[in-house]
Amino acid sequence: MQKSLRIAAIAAACAVTGAALYGAGAATAGQSTANSTHEPYNIGLLVKDIDTYYGTTLDANGVYQASATSPYAKDLAALDKAARKYIDHAARKAHHQGDKPAVVFDIDDTLLLSLDYEKRYNYTYDSASWAAYVNKADRPGVFGSAGLVRYAEKKGVEVFYNSGLSEAQRSAAVENLKRIGADVNLDAGHMFLKDTANPPSYLSSCAGAGTWTCTTVQYKSGTRKHIEKDLGYEIIANFGDQYSDLDGGYADRTYKLPNPTYFVG
Repeated sequence: MQKSLRIAAIAAACAVTGAALYGAGAATAGQSTANSTHEPYNIGLLVKDIDTYYGTTLDANGVYQASATSPYAKDLAALDKAARKYIDHAARKAHHQGDKPAVVFDIDDTLLLSLDYEKRYNYTYDSASWAAYVNKADRPGVFGSAGLVRYAEKKGVEVFYNSGLSEAQRSAAVENLKRIGADVNLDAGHMFLKDTANPPSYLSSCAGAGTWTCTTVQYKSGTRKHIEKDLGYEIIANFGDQYSDLDGGYADRTYKLPNPTYFVG
């Protein structure tokens, strides 16, 4: 994941109140850019609010974990309930019409929780430390995420992954997803990772051999277009924790998961 910008304040107001919004085009924060027209929220208090939202605790192994009874977990449970109801309906409709329904999941903080990294590095980003963290392949699952992946598969919906993780991190991502129980379609034909050295032809408008200029939105929407136009699927739902996971079309419905710890434009 290339975290181009980390702004802990994004989504804080919603995180504190727990009033997250879900569904087509909805998002947890109600905004996609920072607002610098007034004094920002105090960062020390913000960190406390984030900890309260996640119910952050250190486990016996010294790893920061989110609480299953936290406001964060409750928001995810509401999303999961709504998404399952929609997937069931949309899958039956697609099958009746002879279409091939699919769902697309981002990975970082959509399926695999990075709270321990955020806390340990004080909500900053360093490519080396992030790579080492990902390669440990021991991140916990975002609450409900593995179950939702398996639910989609059970309903006859093709599962795809569309992540900003690099191609070099593929084996770690596969291992970690297996570990949390999301062992569905983890092959290269279903898991799309960022390959800046050898970009696929369907991203030719912004990437070529040795040249990568794709924004996150271009990369992710271009991949979804490939799934629909080239592979012949109808993406009934697209799940991500960032606006850039969802923008750009090629999905019937989008689901924005809560993430008050960083922002990727």
